[in-house]
Amino acid sequence: MKLKLSKPLAFFDLETTGINIATDRIVEISIVKILPDGGKEIKTKLINPTIPIPIESSAVHGITDADVADKPTFKEVAREFSAFIEGCDLGGFNSNKFDVPLLAEEFLRADVDFDISKRKLVDVQNIFHKMEQRTLSAAYKFYCDKNLDNAHSAEADTLATYEILEAQIEKYDELENDVKFLAEFSQRTNNADLLGRIIYNEDGVEVFNFGKHKDVPVEQVLVREPGYYNWMMNGDFPLYTKKVLTAIRLRALKN
Repeated sequence: MKLKLSKPLAFFDLETTGINIATDRIVEISIVKILPDGGKEIKTKLINPTIPIPIESSAVHGITDADVADKPTFKEVAREFSAFIEGCDLGGFNSNKFDVPLLAEEFLRADVDFDISKRKLVDVQNIFHKMEQRTLSAAYKFYCDKNLDNAHSAEADTLATYEILEAQIEKYDELENDVKFLAEFSQRTNNADLLGRIIYNEDGVEVFNFGKHKDVPVEQVLVREPGYYNWMMNGDFPLYTKKVLTAIRLRALKN
């Protein structure tokens, strides 16, 4: 079943130096942009992460320091990729938890604003886990009856993810062929930032989701304990979390 789209949906996958959102870097990025008319545009690049790629990471994706030594840094291609996904919703496999937050960090480090507030995020893994509880390779075999060759190649993983979503819509009657529905269905938590350090409570108010102020409204904490803002801004929190925190603080100061 073909996706019904009112705007482009960009499936993407990242290969990285590791899994720390705040400190690790992209070594390969692939984006498959699906257009409302069914057309497809693909952009794939190896990236010089500017830091060594651990042997353990190379063992997973097969990309070494030598492979990226003469490749552009993300900062050098950030605006190119930002333009490519302009006006797109985003899709991926485990993307809400990892790929979207890490991509946001890379964009912000490159001084390119990245705002998810106007984008729908479709995480195919979350749909898969709610329905079947498997891995990407198993999902590809289960839904598409194909073996995933070149697993952990960003482009192969991205194309497989796109095919899996179409097969999921075909298989499950309860899944609507609508990106808004799919984004809401594949969302696990109602995050205000990308990693769930700040979430929305049942009343739609941003609250902290960790530490001593867990479940307490962020505005309330920032007014009552101004030093908490400085502590977070100087701490090892993702840049996108700091961006959201700053926006809430500025709003609080106006009230």
